[in-house]
Amino acid sequence: MAQFSNKREYLESLERRAALPAGFRSAVTELEFIAPEMRPEDAMSMRLATVVADEPLSSHAGVFTRNRFPGAPVVIARERLRGSRVQALLMNNKVANVGAPNGTADAEAVLAALARHLGIAPESVLPASTGVIGWSLPVREMTEAVPALCERLQQGSLLPVAEAIMTTDAFAKLRSVELGDGRIVAIAKGAGMIEPNMATMLAFFFTDLAIPRSTLQALLEETCDLSFNRISVDGDQSTSDMALMMASGRHAAPSESELRAAMIELGQGLAEDIVRNGEGTGHVIRVSVEQARDESEAVILGKSVINSPLVKAAIYGNDPNVGRIVAALGDCAGSHDIELDPGRLSVFIAGEQVLAGGRFRLDAAKERRLSEYLERNAQSTQALGYPEHDRRVEITVSCGVGAFHAEVLGSDLSYDYVRENADYRS
Repeated sequence: MAQFSNKREYLESLERRAALPAGFRSAVTELEFIAPEMRPEDAMSMRLATVVADEPLSSHAGVFTRNRFPGAPVVIARERLRGSRVQALLMNNKVANVGAPNGTADAEAVLAALARHLGIAPESVLPASTGVIGWSLPVREMTEAVPALCERLQQGSLLPVAEAIMTTDAFAKLRSVELGDGRIVAIAKGAGMIEPNMATMLAFFFTDLAIPRSTLQALLEETCDLSFNRISVDGDQSTSDMALMMASGRHAAPSESELRAAMIELGQGLAEDIVRNGEGTGHVIRVSVEQARDESEAVILGKSVINSPLVKAAIYGNDPNVGRIVAALGDCAGSHDIELDPGRLSVFIAGEQVLAGGRFRLDAAKERRLSEYLERNAQSTQALGYPEHDRRVEITVSCGVGAFHAEVLGSDLSYDYVRENADYRS
């Protein structure tokens, strides 16, 4: 990602890669609403967005949250993806539709309204919602907005949809890749409640390549595992996470290895965008765990570092507090029965060794260099509307007990994260 100095530059860069693949149209509209759970004087704006295929698609895929209290859109989409055809996706922000008294019926009513206006099968429309957990969908206002949404369908840019699904996101997230005569374009939203077992808050992939349904599902699952499963902002898994993919099949697909590389590139790029966009994020942290006994243990150890409140707070304060990193690793290993020999353990920050053979390798000059390194790699914790840079804090952990490795991405813990989540509904 290039460095940007303002929001306009960033959006121009997204627009250059935002063209919809052949066979899809999209639209966005906005409405005012008052949820039944809200005070009457607290009217809010909601954005509705849709992506519609020109014809019913037999190639589609989905990966969903493992949260045992899923929202109605997750329940409905899981069921509808078992069918033979999918043609449209309807998304809304502001209300997640989780645990609402009539959540499933409300979602199906809005989906049916869109299907009627498009003249397509109601069961071919998938829902996706993000926002406040516990509020009910404003069904009347949403269905009344459907005609305007359908009138705005266009074949150009997916960027308005990427912007429409934002909630506390600081900036839109969109990436694409060209493959032969076709392309894949992907968008995501997410800034908090980020450490799912799969997917992220919401992620959508669209392609005009002819990819069999079984291959598409396998590619999406692997992409989620190697990207969205390896990030954390706050260690909280959402009730509404989903990653969906639709293929119109207009162009011949390249080899499966090329598809795999492209999908993982897109997923990992969006995953890092989410961390960099995390609520109140001041530093993006990458922990590389090497010489682990197996890959899953490497992931667990890496996440123990990026999820430690003490490590996160120290990095926010530009404090290279190595003791907190080692404490988090030791705690994790003991709690998960992971082999970790202190005599073989090495830790590096920015390539400088700070622990070797179970002993710290620190001095005043090194501490000062590392503090300055953290300061150089910081970004504003305010929502600027664009990413300032793509720099990370690099931490490497060498376990010395095996041949496996993994990388995970996380964020620090700032005052602004607490403010954002303390003020979210109040």
